Amino acid sequence: MPFDFKKEYKEFYLPKAAPQIVTVPRANYIAVRGQGDPNAEGGAYQDAIGVLYAVAYTLKMSYKSDHKIDGFFEYVVPPLEGFWWQEGTAGVDYRDKSAFHWISVLRLPDFVTEKDLAWAAETASKKKKLDCSAAEFLTVEEGLCVQIMHLGPFDDELRSVALMDAYVRENGYINDISETRLHHEIYLSDARKIPPEKYKTVIRHPIRRA
Repeated sequence: MPFDFKKEYKEFYLPKAAPQIVTVPRANYIAVRGQGDPNAEGGAYQDAIGVLYAVAYTLKMSYKSDHKIDGFFEYVVPPLEGFWWQEGTAGVDYRDKSAFHWISVLRLPDFVTEKDLAWAAETASKKKKLDCSAAEFLTVEEGLCVQIMHLGPFDDELRSVALMDAYVRENGYINDISETRLHHEIYLSDARKIPPEKYKTVIRHPIRRA
């Protein structure tokens, strides 16, 4: 059976619909940076998603090519994730989506190196006739965080964030969102196939002791 991040790391991908505190270890990602409304048709965010998956599936199928990766094993491409922020805003203001800055990411197995990612981006660009040069190798160590499984539309996330904020205060922590520690979302639902009220999204915020 191919390695599945969601099944192997349930603590980080399948939390309950109630806040919990976790320590998230370092992880490597394919990343594409951008800004603007993620819902804009044909916008930068949609383009970024196309690049991420083109590179991710090139890496996933690399064992069938001439490019051999040391330590490779078959795996399921993990769910789409995103780090989000807005200039001058401590949290996220969903009323002004045009002000979003984002880093869209897909997690990588540890055996994938920067050199492998560069090969995949170049290969995907040629095969897909898609410019994948924006794809970069990103390492993030989130550390101490609070997270929750949000059920429902993205615009209703403030409800779940409020639960996390209250839980953090009650347990002697404070939020630690900054330029380097960001609002993080993991998308477990295919928005093209199900209605917003059935979306499942992991929301994660960095915290520290009060």
